[in-house]
Amino acid sequence: MTPIMPKADAAALIVAARVRRGLTWSELADAIGAPVVWSTAAALGQHPMTTEQAQRVCALLELGDDVAESLQLQPSRGMDPELMRDPTIYRFAEALAVYGPALKELIHEEFGDGIMSAINFRVDFSRRQDPEGDRVVVTFDGKFLDYKW
Repeated sequence: MTPIMPKADAAALIVAARVRRGLTWSELADAIGAPVVWSTAAALGQHPMTTEQAQRVCALLELGDDVAESLQLQPSRGMDPELMRDPTIYRFAEALAVYGPALKELIHEEFGDGIMSAINFRVDFSRRQDPEGDRVVVTFDGKFLDYKW
């Protein structure tokens, strides 16, 4: 019996196949009927796909059953600390370092004692035209979870 392909290896194959076939992440998301940010994260190993979703991705990208099997595994969520060196990822951490305390205060003022869920959660991404340079719009949409004593 051979081991199941690690999610990182499956992700690398998916990225390579997607690029070589000239497909966008949006096209991949459309193929599996899921939001683009979620489907991209799933393809990169951060969420498990259903059997049907994994098979559609692999059919679209002409990848084998070993990749589909890996896509269905429960992930070990998180990030390789090395990825924090990437400027795009680092800017998100920087934005939260600057605005996180203010957002925490505003959440508590508006909702009370609690947190925003990252499990019951949606994230969206879009581009907005601006005369001074296009803007990246990222929306976090998490359920409020109040602390119960």
